[in-house]
Amino acid sequence: MAAPRYAPEFTAGQTPAYESPQYVPGSWKPGRKGEIEGRQPAGRRLGYQGPDQGFVLKIAAALRPEIKVQSGENIDDAIRGSINIALRRASLYGRAPVVHDLRLALTIWGWLDASPPAELVAARKALFAGVSHVTAHYGEGRHIADLVPEATLRMTPEAARNAMPASWRALTGS
Repeated sequence: MAAPRYAPEFTAGQTPAYESPQYVPGSWKPGRKGEIEGRQPAGRRLGYQGPDQGFVLKIAAALRPEIKVQSGENIDDAIRGSINIALRRASLYGRAPVVHDLRLALTIWGWLDASPPAELVAARKALFAGVSHVTAHYGEGRHIADLVPEATLRMTPEAARNAMPASWRALTGS
């Protein structure tokens, strides 16, 4: 392949070589005011930290047509309460949320079932009422996420689906 006209031609004595810079900066240190040193803080109402948690909103929008609510229930409440559970599950694995996190959360509360047990519907009506209004009901949303046992969060969505609806109390922690 021919070289273009603008390409410089170097002779053997003119070959450029690497030169180190005059100044080498020091190593990086966490010195910013908002920088967290050590582990993430844990405590009441701090939630569960994880990377790229906003992606769960896109996942929720994709799963919205599959969610089945009964009379007196609000689909936005179902989504917001389930998002809290999904984010807790994702943070257990130290990763961003994936569709399986939200699918598991929706499954254990019977939101993907066309005819869930009446006791489950009554329990989730009381628990999920109003949680879509995050500013006024943040504590209730956190409570929903905290109810679910860690053993449930470590299950696969298929295992949760197979355990439903017979074991909904054990799966949800209620």
